Amino acid sequence: MNPEELRDRIIEAQEVLKGVAHRTPLSHSMTFSRMSGGDVYLKLENLQRTGAFKIRGAYYAIWRALHECEVSRCVTASSGNHGQGVALASRLLGVESTVVMPVHTPFYKVQAVKNYGAKVVLHGDTYDDAYAKALKIAEGENAFFVHPFDHLDVIAGQGTIGLEIVEDLPDVDIVVVPVGGGGLISGIAAAIKYVSKKKDVKIVGVQAEGCPSLYLSYRRGEPVLIEKPQTIADGVIVKRPGKLTFKLVRE
Repeated sequence: MNPEELRDRIIEAQEVLKGVAHRTPLSHSMTFSRMSGGDVYLKLENLQRTGAFKIRGAYYAIWRALHECEVSRCVTASSGNHGQGVALASRLLGVESTVVMPVHTPFYKVQAVKNYGAKVVLHGDTYDDAYAKALKIAEGENAFFVHPFDHLDVIAGQGTIGLEIVEDLPDVDIVVVPVGGGGLISGIAAAIKYVSKKKDVKIVGVQAEGCPSLYLSYRRGEPVLIEKPQTIADGVIVKRPGKLTFKLVRE
């Protein structure tokens, strides 16, 4: 993969997602601005369809797969948000979907995925167990596996957030991004790097102290596995960063 390829896909994703994903507001926060001594803006992806940014990457990845090969079914593993994004994206694109979730996933998350039209398979005690099961299902059914973060098109879809930030706030100095597997920060960083007229915009990733897989990997120069993550932030529990996201973050 070359940088131009990712740039082109982010730009394409923005066009593909028009009318599908909401262009969420960039809202000035008086409280955080006062606390920090600077102007702080919040990118309100909680107002996105399904309540999270995941629909962006899921929809674009499935859309591209449909245009590149014959796809009739999608499979993924998720503890919540990504599964909802894949379920809704698949329904909108006319593709069946299966989402594998750990057996202890809260009922409301399981029900939300079902409500968007996906078949849910409960398997294993951890996300890693569900992930392994999802890969087996995808292979057995010759289905398209939608990786939660370590896939170029998923990253490109999430990168559309970066385009919107620069368009709405051209003079942005620092962008702070929550980090799990690294798909969101990889896409946002790439988008801002390619389109911002300012060449000194800082991208700051924030990871749970109890599961700092990408943070430690970045410092050590190689992917690091967190054996026993300890955090209530279940949406960003990723024991090991992806190969692609690790490479992009280092660059």
